[in-house]
Amino acid sequence: MQTLNSEITLGEVMPNIAQLLDRNVKLFGNKTVYQEKHNGIYEGITWNELYSNILNIAFNLRNNFGFKQGDKIVIFSPNRLEMLELELAVMASGGVAVPIFAFFHRETAELLITHSDAKYLAVGGDTQLSRLSSTLNLNAIFVFDKEYQEKFSQQQYFSELLLERTDKNYSLNTTANPEEVCLNMYTSGTMGIPKCVQLMHKNILSQQAALSQFWNVDSNDRFLSYLPWHHSFGGIFELFAALCNGAVMSLESGYGKDPKEIMQNWKLIQPTAFFSVPKVYQALVDLTKHDKEAEELFFHSQLKFVFTAAAALPQKLSDEFEKRGIAVMEGWGLTETSPCCTITNPNEKRHTGVVGKPIPGVAIRLADDGEIQVKGPNVMKGYYKSDEANKDIITTDGWFCTGDIGEITTGGLKLITRKDRIFKLLNGEKVIPSDLEKLIELKCHYISFAVVAGNGQEYPVALLFPNKKLLDHPDYAISPLEGCFCPRDLSELQKCLHGCLHDANCGIGQKFSKIKAAMIIDDELSVENNTLTPSLKMAPKNVLKAYKAYLENMYGAKNNMLEEVYIIKLEDVPALKKMTV
Repeated sequence: MQTLNSEITLGEVMPNIAQLLDRNVKLFGNKTVYQEKHNGIYEGITWNELYSNILNIAFNLRNNFGFKQGDKIVIFSPNRLEMLELELAVMASGGVAVPIFAFFHRETAELLITHSDAKYLAVGGDTQLSRLSSTLNLNAIFVFDKEYQEKFSQQQYFSELLLERTDKNYSLNTTANPEEVCLNMYTSGTMGIPKCVQLMHKNILSQQAALSQFWNVDSNDRFLSYLPWHHSFGGIFELFAALCNGAVMSLESGYGKDPKEIMQNWKLIQPTAFFSVPKVYQALVDLTKHDKEAEELFFHSQLKFVFTAAAALPQKLSDEFEKRGIAVMEGWGLTETSPCCTITNPNEKRHTGVVGKPIPGVAIRLADDGEIQVKGPNVMKGYYKSDEANKDIITTDGWFCTGDIGEITTGGLKLITRKDRIFKLLNGEKVIPSDLEKLIELKCHYISFAVVAGNGQEYPVALLFPNKKLLDHPDYAISPLEGCFCPRDLSELQKCLHGCLHDANCGIGQKFSKIKAAMIIDDELSVENNTLTPSLKMAPKNVLKAYKAYLENMYGAKNNMLEEVYIIKLEDVPALKKMTV
């Protein structure tokens, strides 16, 4: 087996979250730790104030609401100060915080709350309360908003937890074992039902000890943050990067949904570090293309680095930062690995798909079938209440099986695909669908998502989901690629896609992996129909299940289809002649 180890030794690791907070309040007492935008102005809280609130919350949970060592509290809310205070108080006092996506519908929210065995729940406000039923067996429900509907008898104002503690000598659990579970995070569920990942103090803090040797983040840094805290990229990687180093974290008021609002907040904060995903970077860079003032604002001189994850950052975007001397860093990992396993060297040229070398303390190896396996202090304790998921997830010699397929290159680890996405054609040939999906999405910005399928069939095909927002409001000043004439509707998109799909096919070496036809479906993937995860990644299994009838029609079936579809034939396929479009 090929193995890749870090060339840097992992230094001293803080034992637990309580000791981190205790240290930082002494180092940064009067310095702002976190801020939110109110009436157009960012207002913050100092480390002294945050620490005092955390002590009050931990004390009142225990003494007034019976919260005990090992108890769990689900936090069902968007990012906000109260969520941060509560999560840290629980983790630093022997409890387990369980953040979940703020806008889950009732069925999913209640499924996770029940599965977690939490006795306590915290919610943002009426939006979350309206998605809960009285069947939940909870000791208390804390509500962050000051005004909300009285729906449950066990509802409490969050302010009850902020009441001044009567015991001035009360302290957090600074003696907690590094291997004590303090955070449960549900996976995004790209390949099925979310699993509950049990994370320990050492998982989170070893990560930050390792990363401190890669970047120069300190108390002078400013983060503009929108990544959700129920997800490991935002809730562990970015959040604790700021907390551990005393940097100021400013909540992006639009939660990353509106590029123009991000830019407005960018002007106010002038972040020195930014953590995001390729789609948001693309939207922000597009805003600077024909606006000199926006360009100078975004690529400002104090911006040290940008960090990207979730998908490969296209080379053109990377070049925009690099030519201005702004480092681009990319990482790879999973919730189960807290999350970062590898990171790219900003001093080396980036190559698409290559996610760098292991961080200190972490080792990577490839199994015989190419699956990436990981060993290190960042690997979770295991999945909660899931014997099936835990079965074979750790090898007999102690390596975590990630489910990702990769290869080791001179630049480090290169990602290829998810192991369970590879499918076999009728002739036995194996197809890696993600290769072509990436090429299609890269080739045409008017396609939001591409799904290549064909398990057990003679040839692969693709289901394509358009970017309706871009089609409805085409920006002719920003052409995604040279020669693109910017289609205005699906009919025009169908006509111009033939050439782009042909070019994408040419980027695939094996003839059997090339698609012979594609179907544009006049529909959008979404969190609501479970075809997108809360972190807006495509959930392939759910997509293929939801659009099974459409896929079958690509192979000659005559199922009824609710949405309008457009067919692009790249080869003369008999099945498509039978199909009524």
